[in-house]
Amino acid sequence: MPDATEQSPDPAATVARLVSLLRESNPLVHCLTNSVVREVTADVLLAAGAAPAMVDHPAEAGDFAAIASGVLVNVGNPTSEQIEGMHAAIAAAREHSTPWVLDPVAVGGLTLRTDLATGWLGHGPAAIRANASEIVALAGAGAGGRGVDSTATVSSALLPALELSARTGGTVAISGDRDLVITQTDGPTRATWIDSGHPLLQKAIGTGCALGALTAGYLAVARSADISDHDAVVAAHAHIGAAGTAAGTVAMGPGSFAMAWLDALYSLEPEQIAELAVLTIADTE
Repeated sequence: MPDATEQSPDPAATVARLVSLLRESNPLVHCLTNSVVREVTADVLLAAGAAPAMVDHPAEAGDFAAIASGVLVNVGNPTSEQIEGMHAAIAAAREHSTPWVLDPVAVGGLTLRTDLATGWLGHGPAAIRANASEIVALAGAGAGGRGVDSTATVSSALLPALELSARTGGTVAISGDRDLVITQTDGPTRATWIDSGHPLLQKAIGTGCALGALTAGYLAVARSADISDHDAVVAAHAHIGAAGTAAGTVAMGPGSFAMAWLDALYSLEPEQIAELAVLTIADTE
């Protein structure tokens, strides 16, 4: 895997290349996720070009993580059995060097999920994807938001995100009005703003959770192509956001938006995704 802090010479071209690679390789994404969003997550992965699997029984989760291309661990609605499956999947992902994504849904306000997500920081997540309040809470710098809704700004989560990236050795993505992707390891810090999407993304169920799953798929194809994890996480956000931008031009409300968004995930060309998602190198000083 290349240095995660090595700057891509042309970020937009890298996004377009990764979209093409995702659709060509159809990575298998193992999703241990919120029961509320399983169908949406599967639909998004299929539309974008990946293959979904929802295997969270403790007796099977580890075996499946061992053969998956990427793994998502989303703590949105955990049961005791699913938690056992998550532990098994994370262990197998680590053993087989499979990239896994931590989505710490609503951490800070609820003790069980906060303890779980915090404990897993030492298990090498390739990426953490969350809203600003979740990032702040996961870093121990605040109490979290209002359930799954953020009460913090993306900019206010910058320093906690840098701390989490340094602590885990992975990439941290903060979702908001503008998404911010940060990687701080041994080399220079990389930080990329992604301007895309539409306000109706907040009115459609499961968009953020599905983003975590798609991030796992992009990590898998990026590593196979010797592209950095940072670029993979940027590409996932660009794909989701660009589809949101396109859907917003035709939608009448949340219902039609959800359908148009799914169609756009499928139909947008790689170059269109790279054009609709405006990327800006961020200053972290």
